[in-house]
Amino acid sequence: MSHSRAAVALAVAGTVVCGALVATQSRINGELGHELGDGYLAAFISFGSGFVIMAIIALVHPSTRRGVASIVRSVRVREMPWWYTVGGAAGALFVLAQGLTAALLGVALFTVATVTGQTLSGMLVDRRGLGTMAPKPVTVFRLVGAILAVVAVIVAVSPQVQGGIAPWVLILPLAAGLGLGWQQAVNGQIRQASTPLTATFFNFLVGAAVLGVILLVHALVTGLPAQLTGSPWLYVGGAVGIIFVAGYAITVRFTGVLLLGLSAIAGQLVASLVFDLVLPVAGHPVALATVIGTVATFVAVGIAAIPPRATSGASRG
Repeated sequence: MSHSRAAVALAVAGTVVCGALVATQSRINGELGHELGDGYLAAFISFGSGFVIMAIIALVHPSTRRGVASIVRSVRVREMPWWYTVGGAAGALFVLAQGLTAALLGVALFTVATVTGQTLSGMLVDRRGLGTMAPKPVTVFRLVGAILAVVAVIVAVSPQVQGGIAPWVLILPLAAGLGLGWQQAVNGQIRQASTPLTATFFNFLVGAAVLGVILLVHALVTGLPAQLTGSPWLYVGGAVGIIFVAGYAITVRFTGVLLLGLSAIAGQLVASLVFDLVLPVAGHPVALATVIGTVATFVAVGIAAIPPRATSGASRG
C-alpha cells in the first residue's frame, strides 16, 4: 500500500522527534547510571517504570486493555506469530550492549556499530516485508541514502573515536542495531492489529522481564547500590520511552523500517548536538565534524525518501 508524500513527510517529521526523544532518554539514563554507579540497575529502572506506567494505562484505558487481550487471544489461536510480541527483547539487548561495550568502545564507535546494524536490518526488513508491511524495493535512492547516513554518523562522531579497540567488541552493538530494525517492524504489526499503546505495553513488558533477569544475575554476582539517587528527573526515562515507542509504532507503516531508522538517527544526532551545546559534558566540546555529520543525515533522509515513481518519471521525461 502506497501513501501520499504529505503523509510520509509528516511521518518522517514525527520520527525525527521520536529520535530526539531517544537521545533525551539516553542522556537521562546515562546520568542515572552515573549517579547510581550501576548501569544495569538504571536500565531496569527505565524499562520497569515504563512497564508500570503502561500497566496502569491498560487497567484504566478500556481500548488498551481490550487490545492487550486481543493480541493474547490472537497469539493463543495462532492468528499472530508469538514473536511479534517480543520486540522489547531487542530494546533490552540494546541497553545490555550499552552496559557491556559502550565503555570499552566509547560512545562514538558504539553509535557507528548500532547505526550500521539498524540500517542493514531496515533494508532487509523492507526488502522482504513483514506481515501487513508490503516489501519495498531497494532503490538507488534508498541505497545511497542508507550509505550516506552511515558515513554521516561516522563523520559526526569522528572527533570522539579512540584507537586500540578489538574488532570483536563491535559484534554486540552491531547485533543490537540489527535488532532495533526488527523491533520497530514487529511493534508496527501489533499496532496494525490493535493500537500503538498495545504495542508499547508488550514492548515494555518483555523488555523489563529480560532486563529483570539480567539484573538478578548481576546482583547475585556484584550486588546492588545501597541507595537510590534523590533526583526525581532521572526517573522519567521510562515515560519518555513510552512516547517514542508508541510514535515509532505509528510512523513505521508510512515510512518503512529503513526510512524510519534514518529519520530517527537524524533526530538523535540533532538532540545530542543540542545537549552538547546547552548542557555540555566536560572534555567533550562540540566539533565542526559533528555539525557537518548531523546536517548530512538529513540529506540522507531526503534522498532515501524519494519514491520509486519519481525515478521512473524522470527517466520518461
